Amino acid sequence: MTYFLENAWHPAPAPEGTWTMTLTNLSDKPLSDFKLSLTSITRIMTDHELTGATFLRRDANFHEFAPTSADPIAPGESWTFYVTGINRSPYHRNDAAKTAWVTHADGTHVAVQVGDLMHAGAAPVRPKPRLPEGRLTLPFALLPWPNTIDAAPGSAPVIIHAADGTAIADKRLMLVVDALHARLFPAARRVFQLSAAPGSRALHFVTDTTLANEAYRIDFADDITLAASTEKGRRYGLIALAQMMHGTFSDPEFSFPATGEIDDAPRYDWRGCHLDVSRHFWTYDEVLRVIDLLAWHKLNTFHWHLTDDEGWRAEILAYPALTDAGATRGADIAQMLPQLGDGPQSKRGYYTQDEMRAVVTHAASLGIDVMPEIETPGHAAAVLAAIPSLVDPDEPKDSYFPVQGYFNNALNPAIPETFDVLETVFDELSTIFPSKYIHIGGDEVAHNAWLTSPMALALMEKEGLQGTFELQSWFLRKIKTMLSARGKVMVGWNEIAHGGGVPPEDTLLMAWENPKVGIELAEKGYDVVMTPGQAYYLDMVQSDDWLDNGAGWAGPVPPEQSYNYEAEGDFPAELRGQMRGVQSCIWCEHYSNRHWFNDLVFPRLGAVAEAAWTQKENKDWLRFARQVRLHPEL
Repeated sequence: MTYFLENAWHPAPAPEGTWTMTLTNLSDKPLSDFKLSLTSITRIMTDHELTGATFLRRDANFHEFAPTSADPIAPGESWTFYVTGINRSPYHRNDAAKTAWVTHADGTHVAVQVGDLMHAGAAPVRPKPRLPEGRLTLPFALLPWPNTIDAAPGSAPVIIHAADGTAIADKRLMLVVDALHARLFPAARRVFQLSAAPGSRALHFVTDTTLANEAYRIDFADDITLAASTEKGRRYGLIALAQMMHGTFSDPEFSFPATGEIDDAPRYDWRGCHLDVSRHFWTYDEVLRVIDLLAWHKLNTFHWHLTDDEGWRAEILAYPALTDAGATRGADIAQMLPQLGDGPQSKRGYYTQDEMRAVVTHAASLGIDVMPEIETPGHAAAVLAAIPSLVDPDEPKDSYFPVQGYFNNALNPAIPETFDVLETVFDELSTIFPSKYIHIGGDEVAHNAWLTSPMALALMEKEGLQGTFELQSWFLRKIKTMLSARGKVMVGWNEIAHGGGVPPEDTLLMAWENPKVGIELAEKGYDVVMTPGQAYYLDMVQSDDWLDNGAGWAGPVPPEQSYNYEAEGDFPAELRGQMRGVQSCIWCEHYSNRHWFNDLVFPRLGAVAEAAWTQKENKDWLRFARQVRLHPEL
C-alpha cells in the first residue's frame, strides 16, 4: 500500500453538504503528474463547486480528478480537495469512494487503499442487533412456517429412509433434496437414504388429488407419510422434513415430531427472488448456490437480472460484441469505465448459453422457474457501447441521464436496428429459458430521454406522440408483440404503465417504487407482483446507524419490517386476484463480495420467504427470529 484515500462528509451547506477527499502519499517517492480515479455512489453533479482539484470526467459512478497544483506530493504529505453539489446527502459509511487508483503519466495504474466515509458532523455508534433473541412456539425447525401444524416432539431419527415399494421417481426426489441439504450444509449429517438402518424411520409417499398444486401433508407416527397431488408438493414436504432433521443436528432446542400432522400450502403462487448480476458479476457456481438458497426457503421463481448499464451477461451468438465489449470494464476502456467496487484492471464476466441452460436445469430440479430479464429501453449503456450503430449519430452526447447518472443510456425507438437486435435476442433466449415469462425492464428512463434525437423527434411527430413516456409506451407495445409471437408473457417494472402503458392482458408488472403503486396498477387491469423497496429490496440498509451497510434511498429496512410488511395491504377485495405474489430483489451496486451479500440478504431473505408462504395469522416475528438463525449463507 503506497497511497491512502480518506473520505469525509459534512452536512453543511444544506441540502447535500460537503464531500472532502484526502489522498496521502505513503510511498518513498514524490507523487506528481498524476490523476486520481474513484468509484462512488455519491456522485458529483454538473452544477458543483470543487476546491483544490480539477474535475476531469465522470461516467455514472466513475470520477476522475487532477490536482490544481503541479507541486509534487512529498512522501508522508497529503492532497485534500472539497466538493459541494453532489447528487444527495450520503446515508451511510459506504456512500463515498468504494475503490480508487492513481494513474501516472505513463498510463500505469496503482491501486489506492480507501477508508470508510467519515461523518464530520456526528460520531457514529455501533448498530443495534438486527434480531431479538426470539422464542419457539413449537420445537421444530421450519422456515417458512407451515400454515397448519399439530405435532408432538420426540427424538430425531438417525436418518429417514424410503419405505419398501417407493417409486423410483420419489426416491430420486428424496435424494435431490438430500443433495440440496448437503450442498447448503456440507458438514451436516445426511437426512435421507434409500435403505433402512438402525434408528431410521420409513417415509411413505401417497397421492392425494384433493390437495392443491403446491400443498403437502405429513403424518407422523412410527412411519412418516407424505401426501401430495404433485411433485411440487412432495418436494416441499421433503424440504420440510429435511429442515426439521437439520434443526435437530444443529441446536438441542429443536426436536423431530413423534406424532401429529403438518397440513400446508403456500399463501401466494409467485414467491420470487431477483439477482442483479450486472452491477457485480456472480460466477456460475455462485448463481447455482443462490438457487439452492431459494429452494431451501420454498421460493419458486428466480428472476435473473442479466443486463444493465454496467454489463451484459448473457451470451448471444448473433452478437458476440454484447459479451465482448458489453461485459468488459476497465480504466483503459473508454466506453465501459469501472463502476462501483471495480478497480482499474480489465474485468469481463458473462454466462455462456450452456451455462444458462445448466442453471435452468438445476433450478427445475428444485421446482424453480428461471425468468430472464433483458433491460429495455433504459439501462442500456452496455448495449450501446457494444453496438454503437444503435445510437442516433445526430443526438448530442450527454444530453440526458437517469437517476444512476449514465448519459444517453436508452435504446432509441426510432432506429429500426434496435428491434432487429431485440428480435434476435428474444429468439435465442427463448431456446434457453422455457419459462413463459420474460422480463423486459421498462424502468427509470430519464424524463427527457430522446428529446434531442432528430430521429426520435421525427418518429414522435409521425406517430402523434407527446414526450418521452408516450414514446416509451409505443416502444414497449412493439416489444410486447414480439414476446406474444414467441408465446411469452411480458413482465416489467411498474413504469411500463407510464405514458399510456401496454395492454394489461398477458402483462405482469412489478410494483417497486412504493406499496400503493401495486393497487394503482391493479386498478388499470394489470396483474401485479409486489416488490416494494421499502420492504423487499435486500440491498437496503437495515438501520439508521452510519456504520451499517447498504443503500439508503428506501431505507432503513430492518428484518422486522421485511417480515411484517403485508403486500396485500389495502388491496380492495375485488382486486386481490390480480395480486399474484411477492418478490425480494437483490440489487448489487453495494455487493462487491459474498460477505456483503450475506450481511444484507440474511435474515431478510427468510423474512420475505415466510411472508410469501405463511398466512398472516400464522406469522410470528419472535418465532421467526429464533428459527432464522439456522439459515445457510452464500
